[in-house]
Amino acid sequence: MTFVLPGAGPVATTAVVLVQQPDSGDNGGQGEDFGKSSPVGFLLLLVFLVAVAFLVRSMTKHLKRVPASFDADEPAAEEPAVEDEPAAGEQAKQPEKTERS
Repeated sequence: MTFVLPGAGPVATTAVVLVQQPDSGDNGGQGEDFGKSSPVGFLLLLVFLVAVAFLVRSMTKHLKRVPASFDADEPAAEEPAVEDEPAAGEQAKQPEKTERS
């Protein structure tokens, strides 16, 4: 097969194809057990499916608690919480110090 490249002379190309003989003893890793799984693999698959089912269930519960919109309908929720402070004119009681001899 010959190709002609622009600006160059004809170039000869050769394709080498390696063909595996049918009874050479090497079957490319596809032996007697190729494609089979062990019972341990099946058990692991079942454990993963159960875990996914619980995760979906938990996610559904959490999504049901999410409000329909996050608009600022409640102004009380935006105000910061005030800790218990002494009323005006009152002083906070301080523990009495006692001397022990």
